[in-house]
Amino acid sequence: MKNHSNMVKEKRLQHILKLLQNREMVTYDLLAGELSVSEDTIRRDIETLHNNGLLSKIRGGAMLRSENPLSFQERTTYLQGGKDVIALKAQQLIKNGQTIFMDGGSTICAIAGRLPLNSVLKVITNNQAVVQILSRIPEIEIIILGGNYDRDTATSSGTQAIYEAGKYVADLYFMGTCAIHHAFGITASLQTEGELKQAMIKSSLKTVALSNGEKLDSIEYFKVCDFSGIDVLVTDLASGDPKLNNYRAQGFQLL
Repeated sequence: MKNHSNMVKEKRLQHILKLLQNREMVTYDLLAGELSVSEDTIRRDIETLHNNGLLSKIRGGAMLRSENPLSFQERTTYLQGGKDVIALKAQQLIKNGQTIFMDGGSTICAIAGRLPLNSVLKVITNNQAVVQILSRIPEIEIIILGGNYDRDTATSSGTQAIYEAGKYVADLYFMGTCAIHHAFGITASLQTEGELKQAMIKSSLKTVALSNGEKLDSIEYFKVCDFSGIDVLVTDLASGDPKLNNYRAQGFQLL
């Protein structure tokens, strides 16, 4: 029989959904026994799947959501460009009550678009597109940074944005990236964006860098930070992908 004791979270989620396809309903104690993990771990896994519309929570367990027939792996395969895969992984880092920096980019928008409607957060952002997405959630307080507005990226940057970012302390900073290299760290194509990222890193308790596989081992001209400046790297790659090998001993968590 397959040993699930060291199963990574993605595999557990797939296993839960596979069981649901056969049983239509599962309980916490059943899943904890199947996967050799605690019931608290199973509750968190069920919460992740419920928040992403893949099942429905019930007392003591979960049941299949009939209107959403996709398995976890099918859904992540379906998600366009890997951005929603990153967003799905990033959800586990978000807790109600947090203050979060979100900067520019479509991956940041994907994270904002997957927040549950009952989220209670304070979000500080220079990204106008994120503001529109978050406006649908009543208990998210939105703070918009000023500065020079770039119509191409729909973001603000410059001295004013940097000054305003420095007035806050965030629990989390979701940082979009232009380029990541195992030897040179994180770099940006625009100095103004890079300097704002530096300010947000300085004002955050935890920095989460976001990157699809195509940005790995690439370099832009402006240095944002070494890997000592980030705590987590979230990618759209599977945990065993060899493209991640150069990043496994860099001192941050890989998701």
